[in-house]
Formats: sequence, structure tokens, C-alpha cells
Amino acid sequence: MAGGKGAGGCSHQLHVPHGLFMDDDQILYIVETNNQRVSKWRVGETSGQVIAGGRGRGTRKDQLFDPSDVIFDKATDSLWISDTFNRRIIRWYTTPGVTSGKTMISEIKNSAVAMDEQGFLYVSDYGNHEVRRWRVGNTQGTVVAGGNGAGSGLNQLFNPGKIFVDEEHSVYISDILNHRVVKWAAGAKQGIVVAGGRGPGSSLSQLQYPEGVVVDQFGNVYVADEVNHRIMLWSKGAKQGKVIAGGHGPGSRLHQLNYPMSL
Repeated sequence: MAGGKGAGGCSHQLHVPHGLFMDDDQILYIVETNNQRVSKWRVGETSGQVIAGGRGRGTRKDQLFDPSDVIFDKATDSLWISDTFNRRIIRWYTTPGVTSGKTMISEIKNSAVAMDEQGFLYVSDYGNHEVRRWRVGNTQGTVVAGGNGAGSGLNQLFNPGKIFVDEEHSVYISDILNHRVVKWAAGAKQGIVVAGGRGPGSSLSQLQYPEGVVVDQFGNVYVADEVNHRIMLWSKGAKQGKVIAGGHGPGSRLHQLNYPMSL
């Protein structure tokens, strides 16, 4: 689909792809952390197009500093970028001629972004071990998960990573240092464990530093189980998952993955 030509900054290469977003037109948006850019890849093409950043690591409005996640808002033709080291969420319009972004949220140790169908923005804040929901344009967000300090209680998170929001506004969170995925229903005071949560490990009932998470319409949870080099599927209500990709150790062969990060 994209890359596979070794690490680099050429248009046919990627360097530490960290976040992914596929839109309704089958266009893939990729955050390349070490290239300090977001690139756009169309199905069937052999190279990508830089649409944000790509001007070196920095703090200017036209630069990114170790970005980690991205979503594309088709309604406004704009990207929302988790510009992690700059501790900001940037909105970057993809219309021709735009060469810089605008800081929408600042002073937040963010690692991932998501958006619901109403246009609310969700941001995982690993510094405060919480997920907040923001109405675009507001300066304050509302805590929708965690916010009770770092810990393993059901009302806590410990370094939240990637997030997914379903049609009912439930938030699924890769709770990285708790080695689990948790679901927080809208308005809930605590979450429920839907994958992992049995300590770090490689058994089918465990995860080890999970990252990317996606949930389908049936409630099945797909997880990028990073340190186990595999993608897992946890059926709704299951006590253990099954490996659907990778799981054969780190490597570059077609049946292997090497620290998968996003879905």
C-alpha cells in the first residue's frame, strides 16, 4: 500500500509511520514521525504526496515535531494532527496553496486524536492519563475517560495511546502501560476491559504495549499488539483474542510485522 522501500524521505519511502487514517475515497493519510510530515497515498500509486510538514523538525507553523497521529475531516477538507513534541493539536487545511497549520489545542501531552460524527474532537493526554472531548473552537475540553491519575483501576488510565470512538460515542482506548484496551461508554465514570488486562505477555489473553485500536459495527476489537508484533481480534465479550496478522516474531517477511503501531 505504501512504502516498503526502506527508511527515507523520498516520495516513495516512509520513515517511522506512526498514525494512519483511511478516508471514504480510499486515500491513506500517514503520519511519518521521523520525516516530520503527513503524506497522502492513493490506492495503486507507488509514491505519496506530502500535505503537511516535511520542513524539518521544529516549532514553526509550517513544521511538525515528532507527530504521532492524524485524522482527515472531509467536511472541512482539513487534517487534525497530533504534534506530540510540540504539545499541540494542529488543524491543517489540505486545499492547494496552504503551507502551514493552526494550533487549536496547546500545552497538552497528546498521543492520538479521533472525531465523532458530530464533529467533536477526542484527544488522548498521556501526561494526565485521560481522554478529553473538545468542541472545535473551545479552549477547554471535557474529560470522558480517566482523569484520576495513573493507575490500573477501572476509573484510571496509565499512558493512554490510540483511541477509537463508535457511533454511540463510546471511547475505546489503548491503555498502554496497563497492557489492555478499555471501553468507556458516554457519561461513564469508569471503563470496562475489552482486551488484555492480564499483565504484559504473549498469550492469547494478554497484550504487550498495545497501540492502534479499531472497533467494527459488531463490537469486535482489533488491536495492534506492538511488542508481540501482531494484530489481534477480540470478539465482543471474549476472554481472549486471536491473531489475525503477524505473530511470528519481528521481521520483514510478508507473514511478519515489526512493532505495528496503528490501524
